[in-house]
Amino acid sequence: MEEAPPPGEVAERSVRLLDGLRAFGANYTEFTGRFAISLGLHATDATALMEILYAEDKGAPLSPTRLSERLSLTTGATTNLLNRLERLGHIVRTREHADRRLVTLRSSARIETPAREFFGPLNENLQALVAQYPAEQLAQFEDFLRRLQTSMNELLTEQ
Repeated sequence: MEEAPPPGEVAERSVRLLDGLRAFGANYTEFTGRFAISLGLHATDATALMEILYAEDKGAPLSPTRLSERLSLTTGATTNLLNRLERLGHIVRTREHADRRLVTLRSSARIETPAREFFGPLNENLQALVAQYPAEQLAQFEDFLRRLQTSMNELLTEQ
């Protein structure tokens, strides 16, 4: 069994990890902002569009309520945002559930190509980077990120 690192090293490594995660977040925000500019959208609208696309890719499309929570917007602000995206032809609202009151947000066919073209190089670079690491190390990193997210979610819930 490996010996635990000394507290000072844990603190230093924590700072480096946090700096790296912050830099990643800033870069991802920059990519989303540039995507917004390429579509002539406000950054919040592009972020919403990315959330919708991402949820679809994961097989768990969003409802307007869930999108509102993800963006920390009021339901009224989310409705206005969705109206803009729908008017532009970027999204559609569907009723896919037995309960017809439930709305599902889907990207339109019109937006999929520009999104994939814009984010394709980033995805290719990520896959090339991931291919450089052994599966065990990637599993540890995924576990670390999952635990970090759980910890942060718990703290946010408590506040």
